[in-house]
Amino acid sequence: MADRLTQLQDCLDQLSTQFYASLKYITTHHPPGQIPNQPAHDLSPPSPTTQNNSANPPSPSQEKPPSQQQQQQNLNTDPDYRPASPNTFAAATRELARDLVIKEQQIELLIRSLPTVETTRLEQEEKIKRLDGELRDVEKERVEVKGVKDGLLERVEAVICGVKRV
Repeated sequence: MADRLTQLQDCLDQLSTQFYASLKYITTHHPPGQIPNQPAHDLSPPSPTTQNNSANPPSPSQEKPPSQQQQQQNLNTDPDYRPASPNTFAAATRELARDLVIKEQQIELLIRSLPTVETTRLEQEEKIKRLDGELRDVEKERVEVKGVKDGLLERVEAVICGVKRV
C-alpha cells in the first residue's frame, strides 16, 4: 500500500482526469441553447443544395453576420458534437458533479490524516513506535499461523502418500 502522500497525489491526478472528462462531456453533449432577444438559428448541417447554390445569393434578410455564421459552421463541422436530450444531459451532469464531490471528499480525508503542524516530533516518534509494536505483533501471529499451516500440509501429504500405497 502506498503512503498517504502518494495516495493524495494519485487522488489529485484522478480528480484532474475527472475534471477533464466532465468538461469534455459538457462540451460535446450540451444541448443547443437559446440566447434571449436573439433570433433562433437552425443548428442542423446545411443541406448540399444550399451549400452549392451560388447562383442565388442569399438576400440581405437571410444573411448572418460573419461571427454567427462562423459559430454555426463550427458547431456543424465538429465531429464530436452530439447534443443529448436536456433530461439526459442534466442527469449526466448531476452524476459527474457527484463523482467530483466524492473524489474531493476522499482528498480531504487524506489531507486530514496527514500529520499537522501541531503534531510534535515526540508525538510522531511515539506513534511510529506504537505502530512498529503492532506490526511486530502481527508478524508473530503470521509466523504462528504459517507454522500451523505447514503442519497441516505435512499431515495432508502423509495421508495422500498413504492412499497412493494402498
